[in-house]
Amino acid sequence: MKKYIILLVSSALLMSCGSETKTENTATVAPEETTVQLTDAQLKNISLTTGKLELKSISSILKVNGTIDVPPQNLVSVSVPLGGFLKSTKLLPGMHIFKGDVIAIMEDQQYIQLQQDYLTTAVNLKYTEADYNRQKDLNQSKATSDKAFQQAEADYTNQKITLKSLNEKLKLIGINPEKLNENTISRSISITSPIDGYVSKVNVNIGKYVNSTDVLFELVNPQDIHLGLTVFEKDLDKLFIGQKVFAYTNNNPGKKYPCDIILIGKDLSDERSVEVHCHFEKYDKSLIPGMFMNAEVEVEPHNAFVIPNDGLVRFEGKEYVFTQLENKKYEMQEVETKNTENGFTQISFADSTDIRSKIFVTKGAYTLLMKMKNTEEGE
Repeated sequence: MKKYIILLVSSALLMSCGSETKTENTATVAPEETTVQLTDAQLKNISLTTGKLELKSISSILKVNGTIDVPPQNLVSVSVPLGGFLKSTKLLPGMHIFKGDVIAIMEDQQYIQLQQDYLTTAVNLKYTEADYNRQKDLNQSKATSDKAFQQAEADYTNQKITLKSLNEKLKLIGINPEKLNENTISRSISITSPIDGYVSKVNVNIGKYVNSTDVLFELVNPQDIHLGLTVFEKDLDKLFIGQKVFAYTNNNPGKKYPCDIILIGKDLSDERSVEVHCHFEKYDKSLIPGMFMNAEVEVEPHNAFVIPNDGLVRFEGKEYVFTQLENKKYEMQEVETKNTENGFTQISFADSTDIRSKIFVTKGAYTLLMKMKNTEEGE
């Protein structure tokens, strides 16, 4: 009997201890505080401002990205119409050049042959012209046959055609026919820059033979360099010609490059996007074709409820505001933020709470956050 009594007492004690332990564990779990209560002294010592939010006109910002681009008319590929060996060049990628600068010297025996053919044809033309005039006079007096006159006329016409053709070929490789004579024949020609700009690519080295279809250099005229942006279909209705855009690089997001939209594409890609072209207000030499850029597009202003930035706090990756529950008591509530402009940020509640019915802390929100968190830690 004593054994049974001892067992019952032990069981009761164990159940009592288990109950106490469970109670203690339950008491340690407390919900996170979202309110803060200030005393009169605390309210007097901090700079706190409250009020209802008003509708303000605020611009939306559309964030897109793209690359620096050059229109085809401003990208020049330099070739040699007749081919040849590259004798010399001083060009390096990135080098600035002016229109008319000699950028390369080419040499080849065909240049000599072309000049020789031109001068020889010019001499023959004088002979055939004289023979034509002579045959013409003789034919008029019937001292020679019509066939002889017609042959002289044909020879004269052929020489004129040949000379004109050689004249154009010489101009094509940069030789002035009017200054060419037996003493100025040269085996080399000079290639000059057709634009003001800078060197984008150098595809040859000294001594290399290039064909007429080979590209020696690629030159860029930066005067019309522009920004090509990729904009998705859903955002196209927000854009218009002349709209302001601010571009920036990943390395230096603080430096903005103002642009204007000059062209909106009409063809949708497979990704449902359109290319939008923007012109820089001022060209910067640090902007290179192909460079990746981010951009912010100012969308038409609209009316929205906004709160001063001093009334907005960020905590653990989320945005919060404080609303007044009663005198000296405030509640922290999560909000969704959208556009920011001139020290104000557009907000809305995730649960569709009516903003107009609440009184917000518009200044001193961070002070309340610190007070609330310090109180929690103290507890």
